[in-house]
Amino acid sequence: MEEITNKAKQILQNPEAMINMYVIGAFPMADKDTNEINWYKPEIRTIIPLDNYNYPRSLKKFIAKSEFTFKYDFDFNSVVKFCANREESWISDELIDAYLRMEKLGNVHTVETYLNGKLVGGLYGISYKGAFFGESMFSVIPQASKAALIKLIEHLNENQFVLLDVQYSTPHLKIFGATEIEFQEFNRLLEKAYKCNCKF
Repeated sequence: MEEITNKAKQILQNPEAMINMYVIGAFPMADKDTNEINWYKPEIRTIIPLDNYNYPRSLKKFIAKSEFTFKYDFDFNSVVKFCANREESWISDELIDAYLRMEKLGNVHTVETYLNGKLVGGLYGISYKGAFFGESMFSVIPQASKAALIKLIEHLNENQFVLLDVQYSTPHLKIFGATEIEFQEFNRLLEKAYKCNCKF
C-alpha cells in the first residue's frame, strides 16, 4: 500500500485539497493508537460494480416488509459520529472536523436509515463528478446499514454515476458483489467517471 504522509496536516485543513486527494484515488485514515492521519492509495482497490451489483433476495424481501424510511444528506454529524463510535476506529475527531469542512463544499453525502423517526443506520462518502468514494457505514439494528447501501447503489444508478469505490473488501460488502481490482484498472474507472458531471 502506498502511504502518502507529506503535508497531511495541511491537506486536512483545506477541503479543496482533500477533494483533490480523493480525485487521485487516495483516502485518509487515522491511526487507531496515535490518531495520526495519513493518506493511502492501495495497489488493490475494491469497488461495487454499479452495473453488476448483487441485491440479496432475502434483503429485498426484508426491506419491502420493513418500516424503514430513508433520507439523503440530512444529518451528517450523527452519521459520522455513529460510524466512529466503535472500539477501534480510523475516524478521529480531527478527521470529522475535516469532513465537516468538505461538507460545506457539497462533496460529502449520507444515506440514512430511519425507523419510527429514529436514525438506526446509514453511511457516508465523498462524491466527485461520476465517482462516489464510500467511507464508512453503521447500524444499530439488523439490516439498517445494508438497506442504506442498497439505497445508495440505486441512487447512484439513477443519477448515472460510473464508480462506487468501497476501498477494502469485507464479507459484508462481498454480499453486494464487491470486487477487487488492480489500481491501474481503478484509475481507468476514475478517468471515465470524471468525464461525467453527475449530481448526487
